[in-house]
Amino acid sequence: MNIPNKDNYRLQDKTQLVLKVNYFACLFSLFFGLICFFLLDIEGVVPYFFFAFSGLNFINTLLFKSHKNLTLTYNITSILAMVCGIIITLYSGGIRSPFIFVLAIVVFAGYVTTKVYGKIYLFINLLLVGLIFLHDVSNLNHGHDTIPETSKDWFAFLSILFAVYLLGGVFGRNLLKAHHKLYKSRREVQARIEEKETLLKEVHHRVKNNLQTVSSLLSLQSRSIEDDKISSIIKSSQNRVVSMAMVHEMLYKRDDYLSKIELKPYIEELCEYLIRSIKGGTNTIDLKLDVADIKLSIDTVIPLGLIINETVTNALKYGFPEENSGEILIKLSAQEEKKYELYLGDNGIGFPESVNPKNSKSLGLKLIHNLSRQLRGTIERDMETKGTYYRIVFEEIIEEFNSVD
Repeated sequence: MNIPNKDNYRLQDKTQLVLKVNYFACLFSLFFGLICFFLLDIEGVVPYFFFAFSGLNFINTLLFKSHKNLTLTYNITSILAMVCGIIITLYSGGIRSPFIFVLAIVVFAGYVTTKVYGKIYLFINLLLVGLIFLHDVSNLNHGHDTIPETSKDWFAFLSILFAVYLLGGVFGRNLLKAHHKLYKSRREVQARIEEKETLLKEVHHRVKNNLQTVSSLLSLQSRSIEDDKISSIIKSSQNRVVSMAMVHEMLYKRDDYLSKIELKPYIEELCEYLIRSIKGGTNTIDLKLDVADIKLSIDTVIPLGLIINETVTNALKYGFPEENSGEILIKLSAQEEKKYELYLGDNGIGFPESVNPKNSKSLGLKLIHNLSRQLRGTIERDMETKGTYYRIVFEEIIEEFNSVD
């Protein structure tokens, strides 16, 4: 299932808004120029710049279909609007011209496109307004007001209508339409995300249930076998299954089950289960945990849990024979360069230094080393401490998930 890209929605809405505003601006500029020329008897610069903006901006908008560069189209439109707006303002009364409000529309359009462009055009237009004011107060604009006295009121009225309609009727309407469309698309995206989250939660729940079913079957099987050695092997397999089931159970129970897994409660629950399972409810095993507040991905926690399962199981079975008391230590801390160190073991009787994964028949020992490599880590045995201790430096594993369309 694909989730629509919100950035694509924003880009499409922004493109449609800019193109619609451009076409409307071309149409009204042409209409305004014709009114100035034929009805208001305004000759010279003012109507011709209306016509110039209408024609040039129409060509600029059509060229978008070939280059598909919205930023280029918008900037050309803004520059044309500023140039024509400044010229028309200068030749229609300067700082007193009602057409000067059109410069504010350029700034508004900039913020509609991007915040950066909005700030740029705000600064430029504030500077231009200041220059127009200085130009007027310096008395250098004599003869620049080409609007006849009889047409000034109508020109002011039409200029204000032009600005208000562009700002409210064109920008406002299309912005509201784009907002509703974006809101609708966000609701659809959120609905699909919630659907996928529900499905994923259900997957974790079913995986946990299936693993618990396998664990129960292994438990029943071990009870029906009289051979203690085979029964012990099946029990070890059951514990491995439980260590994986706990991960999915934690993800299922958490509200933010899509996030990473907290290692401290997971390791504590796993170790307590193993001690009860192997040594019973009453035992003399001292469990010492020094686990930092670390969250890791499920792809890391499952092999890490299996390593802890094998190490603790070996300690309980072979490190402390019969009812001997002892200590199991697990320390986990973050290192530099996004690496982690796991130091774990027991102070039991240990095993000879000559025993290693290559010459040992122990499946647990082989699993510990193989799972360490799976975590892209290194493992070494601490020979200076009584008992059996390992130091494992590993990385977080995050497998990429490619969804099927």
